[in-house]
Amino acid sequence: MIGYKLFRKRKDGSYGSLFINRKQKLYQGMKYHAESHQTKGYAYRVGWHICHSPYTPHLKLTKERVWCKVQFVLLDMIRRPESQGGLWYFGTRIMILEELP
Repeated sequence: MIGYKLFRKRKDGSYGSLFINRKQKLYQGMKYHAESHQTKGYAYRVGWHICHSPYTPHLKLTKERVWCKVQFVLLDMIRRPESQGGLWYFGTRIMILEELP
């Protein structure tokens, strides 16, 4: 499936999660399996969190944050309020295809 994920872009060109497992470096074109990281203060949801469109009003874009088109293997999906982007996907595996302009 194709979806969109908001990443933190590092100065070295790698990508990283905004909140969970922030130290992991991700690169375009590589496949990554989901890991389980329970983090205090955050709801525990297994899998990569992916949006159906590059739209999440509750997360502000900054110069360090970029949207990427991703390919993923679907694990589950949930309906969230539109103020949180609406439909969320959870993936077992993800690959960054391209950074959106």
